[in-house]
Amino acid sequence: MVTVQAAVVQDAPVAFDLDATLDKVDRLAEQAAAGGTELVVFPEAFVSAYPRGATFGATIGQRTPEGRQLYRRYWESSIEVPGPATERIGAAAARHGMHLVIGVIERDRGTLYCTALTFGADGVLLGKHRKLMPTGSERLVWGFGDGSTMPVHDTAIGRIGTVICWENYMPAMRMHMYSQGVQLYCAPTADPRDTWVASMQHIACEGRCFVLSANQFTRRSDYPADYPVDAEPGEVLSRGASVIVDPLGNVLAGPATDGPAILRAELDLGRIAEGKYDFDVVGHYSRPDVFELRVDRSPKHPVLPHG
Repeated sequence: MVTVQAAVVQDAPVAFDLDATLDKVDRLAEQAAAGGTELVVFPEAFVSAYPRGATFGATIGQRTPEGRQLYRRYWESSIEVPGPATERIGAAAARHGMHLVIGVIERDRGTLYCTALTFGADGVLLGKHRKLMPTGSERLVWGFGDGSTMPVHDTAIGRIGTVICWENYMPAMRMHMYSQGVQLYCAPTADPRDTWVASMQHIACEGRCFVLSANQFTRRSDYPADYPVDAEPGEVLSRGASVIVDPLGNVLAGPATDGPAILRAELDLGRIAEGKYDFDVVGHYSRPDVFELRVDRSPKHPVLPHG
């Protein structure tokens, strides 16, 4: 029997403060490591902010100087991949000998991307996934990923893949992940609703995989005093609802909604084979004579050298 000790972190970063957030990642990784944790998943945009409620001064046809300044602040608290911040996060993973998945805001030239990073137990950055489709107003501040960053990593503890927030509502993307044999399906998110929990159960049952979903638990006080959102200091902006689900859709831990938390579960990977006995969405239940999915995994560059 192959089992994996897994943990999901539900907490808040120190919004727009990169160094303080990385300090907090170190502390939370140490807490999550208790009990021999082999895989820990952090929320979407944990380094260093999910800008909930911010408009960045944008209306159709207009942008404000204050909105531009807030974007600059966001850009300055983002990270380069790879870079000094990824080395520090990788060192935390290596220190505790565990695989680590974390949502970051990645900057590439002048554009920001909502990205998830996966680190091996030795601290090596195994790869990244850039969110393909920022949702709603997220498109104001985040660029679009492409098919080149949708990996499933074959590791000593199982095959780890990551799909961010509402990308999980894209059936074709889920099929691509299932086709790569994902076993440990990580879903960092910013959606705290009951419907999200139901979606995680559906995906676990559909893909016959373990689903680990991490969300931030944030209050107004987790953001700077001058952050442009109308809320009282103690008001909860995101209640979390992080959850761990088994391959038949059973909830193993969570959903946590009362505050910061670290959810834990022992994952028996043999349950995946049990589940696929009667439903394998990319195997005996796929009907390739009727349905076909084509995936373009090539990177898309804005400027291509000639000759």
